[in-house]
Amino acid sequence: MTLTLGHFLALGAMLFSLSVIGIFLNRRNLIVLLMAIELMLLAVNMNFVAFSYYLGDMHGQIFVFFILTVAAAESAIGLAILVLLFRNKSNLLVDELNTLKG
Repeated sequence: MTLTLGHFLALGAMLFSLSVIGIFLNRRNLIVLLMAIELMLLAVNMNFVAFSYYLGDMHGQIFVFFILTVAAAESAIGLAILVLLFRNKSNLLVDELNTLKG
């Protein structure tokens, strides 16, 4: 069986929809929200790589490196903020974290 572009796009769409469902169903735990956002970025990256391969163009794969760089920075900063919030509040529930309000 040969994998076509449709297979990769369907898998990317399933991963993207799973992450959107994860965001809407779980709005209380910040770690799960960050993981859902990362899964969303990885689904988009899969589509970029699939289109890049099937079109014979390297621009999509180069763009994936930029997305991964931004995602890694976002994860590092987000987890650092979560560690500081957990040290101060002893929980990570979104409803109880109101210290970031201005």
